[in-house]
Amino acid sequence: MIEDTAEIQIQKPNVLRLEARREQNGFPAVTIRDLLKATLRHRPDRIIVGEIRGGEAFDLLQLLNTGHSGTISTVHANSAVQGLSRFATCVLQSGVEMPYRAIKTNIADSLNILIQIERRPGRRYVSEVLEIRKYDPRSDQYDFSRLCTLPHKNELESPELSESSLGFNRHIPGPKPL
Repeated sequence: MIEDTAEIQIQKPNVLRLEARREQNGFPAVTIRDLLKATLRHRPDRIIVGEIRGGEAFDLLQLLNTGHSGTISTVHANSAVQGLSRFATCVLQSGVEMPYRAIKTNIADSLNILIQIERRPGRRYVSEVLEIRKYDPRSDQYDFSRLCTLPHKNELESPELSESSLGFNRHIPGPKPL
């Protein structure tokens, strides 16, 4: 588990927690990017990155493209689709020279599922789940399917809505076959 500030609480055996730090008292800074690279030396089954905010997105993308598919992270965005765009923008912040469409192709090849969590008064809700199928560089469009979408706030007050009518009982497929 890699974080800027230790916030995620997971009580399981064999969890290795790594925390980034700023330069202080003569000790050099340790960035999320540094920690992602160091994590690979431990041959992890799962990698959890607290939040992607910048160039570490490129390193995460490289991890996902080299067989570390058991990886979870977060990126702040207003929708799942905007999360794709935000992630691509963070990859660009890495300073690695790579064409934008190649970045988007790598994202589509690496990410399977996007889950948008929305905060509403007093609670957080899964508001959208997208399955990413591919990216078409000719049209500059992602091909994805919405596995479920939570209605707007005023629609939620309808008594005939249930989890099954919202599509939350649908089967979500596992990782893409190799």
